Amino acid sequence: MGDIDAAPKFDEAEVGRIFREESGRSVAALIRVFGDIDVAEDAVQEAFAVALRKWPSDGLPPNPGGWITTTARNRAIDRLRREARGRELLGEVALFSHGNDDPGAPEDVGPVQDDRLRLIFTCCHPALATEAQVALTLRLLGGLSTKEVARSFLVAEPAMAQRLARAKRKIKAARIPYRLPEGHELPDRLRPVLAVVYLVFNAGLNSPTEPGLCSEAIRLARILATLMPDEPEVAGLLALLLLTDSRRASRTQPDGSLVLLGEQDRTQWDRAMIEEGQTIVRRCLRRNQPGAYQLQAAINAVHADAPTIEQTDWSQIIALYDQLLAIAPTPVVALNRAILLRARAARRRAV
Repeated sequence: MGDIDAAPKFDEAEVGRIFREESGRSVAALIRVFGDIDVAEDAVQEAFAVALRKWPSDGLPPNPGGWITTTARNRAIDRLRREARGRELLGEVALFSHGNDDPGAPEDVGPVQDDRLRLIFTCCHPALATEAQVALTLRLLGGLSTKEVARSFLVAEPAMAQRLARAKRKIKAARIPYRLPEGHELPDRLRPVLAVVYLVFNAGLNSPTEPGLCSEAIRLARILATLMPDEPEVAGLLALLLLTDSRRASRTQPDGSLVLLGEQDRTQWDRAMIEEGQTIVRRCLRRNQPGAYQLQAAINAVHADAPTIEQTDWSQIIALYDQLLAIAPTPVVALNRAILLRARAARRRAV
């Protein structure tokens, strides 16, 4: 009879990938339905536990993310029906859902219709401390375990669990809304979101034990760029992360010590990442709405263009730093510009 009815091959590593990619979407969708982060998070965790039991025999479903979201919703409803407070919450959900209990359905709120975007703006609300913003983003949207988040902060797992719990309690106590900012609020509210993604990336870049955080940050930046295509600084951040990450393989020695840009083996640079980053930078330049992330990305794009450190277009880089200093006059930017000016003067004297 052959194996016509054989289930698709089960790959446990594939489940891990699906969890990392889909858990944020599922958690965000269920927060919209139930209005409670803990209920949503617990239900998604339980749904993946069910998947690990069922998928080895049944095979991966055609839409694993949808399967997880639906299973999690059903588990959450079953759990809430058994609890007095849960039954009250379900009553509120029924009252305000207007017959729409599909967690995958979009809700017409704000300029973009996506639950993940609402969730990242909730995680990065200015009422929360920066560390709490980063930790919640990694936990709820990045799909990292509490242990993985704790490791990225170099703290013990119980301490991180308490920090995450406090942040979620603050969201509930302060009634931080699960919504996108209004159009006029978006520029100010977008800044901490981009800063959190950049902090996640740098945490991975500077930690040999957590290189996966760089990939997570790039994934989050891609989500933002897809959901907010008209925000040039979102595109600029994605380009900056890609161009920086393209050099990661050459940044450190086997003993973990840093390799300066001029001493890096440029044959190890990821040309596909560079090409993608430079394409985004060119699109940003055509918009002519310069911002700090776009200018930093442009500086990195010029570095990536040069076959050697000597062939770098330093005049162009200094001009970009001049623009960056005017927009973001930080001590680091001023110091980097001063170093470049001194180096250029030294080269001219040598000639």
